Amino acid sequence: MKDCEEGPESRCRLAWESVALSSVTLLEIRLVSSEKSETMWIFGWKGPSGFSACSTAEEVTQGIDGTGLTAIVTGASSGLGVETTRVLALRGVHVIMAVRNVDAGRKVSEQTLKEIPTAKIDVMELDLSSMASVRKFASDYNSSGLPLNILINNAGVMATPFMLSQDNIELQFATNHLGHFLLTNLLLETMKNTARESSKEGRIVNISSEGHRFAYREGIRFDKINDESSYNNIYAYGQSKLANILHAKELSRHLKAEGVDITANALHPGAITSTNLLRYHGFINVVANMFGKFVLKNVQQGASTQCYVALHPQVKGVSGKYFVDSNIGNPSKLAKDGELAKKLWEYSLNLTDGK
Repeated sequence: MKDCEEGPESRCRLAWESVALSSVTLLEIRLVSSEKSETMWIFGWKGPSGFSACSTAEEVTQGIDGTGLTAIVTGASSGLGVETTRVLALRGVHVIMAVRNVDAGRKVSEQTLKEIPTAKIDVMELDLSSMASVRKFASDYNSSGLPLNILINNAGVMATPFMLSQDNIELQFATNHLGHFLLTNLLLETMKNTARESSKEGRIVNISSEGHRFAYREGIRFDKINDESSYNNIYAYGQSKLANILHAKELSRHLKAEGVDITANALHPGAITSTNLLRYHGFINVVANMFGKFVLKNVQQGASTQCYVALHPQVKGVSGKYFVDSNIGNPSKLAKDGELAKKLWEYSLNLTDGK
């Protein structure tokens, strides 16, 4: 997909399906037609923003000066987080890499500094599957005196076997949604202060997925989050990614009601080669790396939408939206459900209260 050409509009989207074969759940990546889809990535068709799925993170931020901005990027030591860190630093943003493996984070920081000697990068420890770790990170950051203009909730796990987090919550929901929900809430006052003092719009960016369309039938299983007997690793992943969109939607509503100059949006980065999301599916990971370069995005293209939503002036004032290929996309019906978003908000507050 490195050399895309423009072509006729495509009504295709990426779908994630679970296929039971000899009692083993496999992840099948395929293209299916969809009249409602706004994703045209396979042909590289440019959307209203002027960008497409072929656009890279450097291309969508070309000419943007991020000097004076400070951003936190979770999961910054691998995959899309590495490229997002590099490109934000390239544009002058002070980047705080929030990572579980500090040594790996420092190596990425050192590599980035070799390429961009003027880069401002710090590394801090954060394990999103542990609320204690999230609280420590937020406390340390809020005490540091650093401003915070941009929060990119990028880290995640995908289609894991059934496991519980350190707080005894299903791992994908705990890591992909609850950890980021708590982190965002704990950093929000710092973001509000920064927006007021700098007169610059703050931006919160949740990395979701088109996989949100393949959640459980009811969307969020409020009464069965930890039900191992009915657990499906693909649906559980979809549930967590649906939660990312609903979180941004409800957070946006709260911020607008307060009159705060901070936006909150969610996005689908695309189907990416060379990330570690499929680390629990060795065979599929091998196949994806062998053939993915012909149909999937590379990491430079995959990081483009989050860099676009975080920095581009076209997105100023836009909040509560879902982006695909650096353009506003059309999420599922469940992802647009305001009542579901409110219910998830209250449910998440209860789960994170005091933990």
